[in-house]
Amino acid sequence: MRRRSLLALSAGWSFGVSLFGGLGVKARSISRSRQPRALAPLRRGSRLRAINPGTWIDPETDFTPLTQRCEAQGWSLEIPESIRGQWQWFSATDEERRASIEEAWNDPTLDGIIYVGGGWGAARVLESGLKFPERPFWSLGFSDSSALLLAQWQAGLLGAIHGSAWGVDDQWQRTVDLLSGQPTNPLQGRGIRGRKANGRLVVTNLTVATHLIGTPWFPSLRGAILVLEDVGEAPYRVDRMLTQWRSSGVLEGVSGVACGRFSWKEDDILPGDFSMADILEERLGDLGVPLVMDLLLGHGRPNLSLPLGREATLDAQSGQLKLHN
Repeated sequence: MRRRSLLALSAGWSFGVSLFGGLGVKARSISRSRQPRALAPLRRGSRLRAINPGTWIDPETDFTPLTQRCEAQGWSLEIPESIRGQWQWFSATDEERRASIEEAWNDPTLDGIIYVGGGWGAARVLESGLKFPERPFWSLGFSDSSALLLAQWQAGLLGAIHGSAWGVDDQWQRTVDLLSGQPTNPLQGRGIRGRKANGRLVVTNLTVATHLIGTPWFPSLRGAILVLEDVGEAPYRVDRMLTQWRSSGVLEGVSGVACGRFSWKEDDILPGDFSMADILEERLGDLGVPLVMDLLLGHGRPNLSLPLGREATLDAQSGQLKLHN
């Protein structure tokens, strides 16, 4: 996943909204026999702040469309000057980016954070000692910030949503519905193998998640429905990453697998090579679980939102992924 091209393909970056209280502990293993705590939906009057945990952005970036979208829901959004900063290829040092997130967590007047930016850097914020609160919080993002989403669910906290605050109106409305506690339509894909499976969702970028395997921030996939997407990776590189997933054992016990959008340059494929669809099916189709392809999520539009940790049903016969109420 190329760092700068990822920013452009994200159509204005990945965004995340996080609701939280005080500081807690580092990402930790949790007992899945204990039900994760629920959290209240966003409401009119909710206050949000933009933070960039990754690569620096153009200082002339206009956030007016985003603030207007929030205002239409009755949410206010702060745009601090710090998000326009630059240190090397990041928006600030690891410690400064971590501190800006922790400061927001400790502000009792804030209801959430919107992560702006992308590229690379969120995993370094985790490494620097970012601490999650002991209660669930909303967090909307994708791409590089999916590292933070995975770590949040690994800590046993509901509220992480893989999605974007950008994109077309229908895409944004689905995100609003999830953040507001409203029902959403099933996602439609193409069933490949298997029948039905139930489980909690783990939704992520393949490249980002691959580089978290073996760290404290990678959640267990046992009993989970795994949803993957990526951008800018040729089929042979996807093959290499999925081979790592298989060899490391992290796919053992997974309940079902679905794939969103995988986009790449066609000239990365030579005659006789696997196509992207071929390699995804070849590496994921023999796990003995339902497999669905072509969900409308990931880099590109639409990027339909899905919540991590939420119970869902994956139906490979109909090609649908449906959230439980």
